[in-house]
Amino acid sequence: MSEVGGVSGDRLRSFIERIERLEEEKATITVDIREVYAEAKATGFDPKIMRQIVRLRKMESDDRQEQEALLDVYKSALGMAPPTEPQPVDV
Repeated sequence: MSEVGGVSGDRLRSFIERIERLEEEKATITVDIREVYAEAKATGFDPKIMRQIVRLRKMESDDRQEQEALLDVYKSALGMAPPTEPQPVDV
């Protein structure tokens, strides 16, 4: 293929074909992941909660702690937080 406007057709085709192959692999992996969640559900696990855990495990520890603290604040503001137990007082 020739160059048109400074663009190498062969090089462009190579990139496009690589992207297409990766998109096919991604679709296959997506199906595989869905099947694992279905298998887990069939054995009694909750896929929705599992997805949350996977998302949390991807996060840095500091980010996760900050997000959990903010969630607690928001839940408290909306009256959704469980009552806290009184803390023991050292005398």
